Amino acid sequence: MMRSLWTGASGMGAQQMATDTIANNISNVNTTGFKRERLEFQSLLYQTMQGAGQNPAVVGNNPANLQVGHGVRAVASTRSFSIGTLEPTGRNVDFAIQGTGFFTVDTGFGNHAFTRDGSFNLSPIGGGELALVTQQGYFVLDNNGQQITFDSNLDLQHLTITQFGNFSARNSNGEPVDIGVQLGIAQFSNRQGLEAAAGNLFLETAASGTPILETAGDVAQRSQIIQGHLERSNVNIAEEMVGLIVSQRAFELNSRVIQTSDEMLQQVSQLRR
Repeated sequence: MMRSLWTGASGMGAQQMATDTIANNISNVNTTGFKRERLEFQSLLYQTMQGAGQNPAVVGNNPANLQVGHGVRAVASTRSFSIGTLEPTGRNVDFAIQGTGFFTVDTGFGNHAFTRDGSFNLSPIGGGELALVTQQGYFVLDNNGQQITFDSNLDLQHLTITQFGNFSARNSNGEPVDIGVQLGIAQFSNRQGLEAAAGNLFLETAASGTPILETAGDVAQRSQIIQGHLERSNVNIAEEMVGLIVSQRAFELNSRVIQTSDEMLQQVSQLRR
């Protein structure tokens, strides 16, 4: 009976973590570029009470094992990288990625991070230049790993970008000018290995592999940049609510297991009186 107490406790802990994951998904339903998570579970150690074919006291062998499990644990949180709805904003420095790529940003001291959030701004950095930055002020990088900057003498109200990230603007005479800057869009061999960080950012890990720049040509399919749009969260509220109900019921059942085991132990203790 003590085994059932610990098994029920492990189930309650796992379902609590599942509820935490669902709560995080729901709280980020309006977060630009957010990717929903799902918790993966794994059974714990099994105790073999009697193995198949290991009972010499009977004729023949046992056709099946007699095993008792010891509960469950959470082993991974997988992330869905399906593309969210593309919402028009009308801002010429808002960009959405149609594909599997990520924007590359500089978080300081040469550290790079990656994001699907393309809600950028233009920030003056001195010397008559404006830099393309994220909402947190991180510099957006080009395909050479350099900060993307523009001459303030250009008409940036008419800043445009091609589907592959090449910028152009108009000079003082209203003539279109190719700035010679291209967005640095990166892909990963294993996106599930990316480490989520605050601020809609992902970090490279050994599991994700090194970033592969799409301009290098080593990707199966290049992403397309859509100007004046943002990618919304891919969280489906209906699915999350169903998952929340299932998790709550599973938590209640595991708590009932503990309560039942406690009642059985109480009855056993009373037999000694």
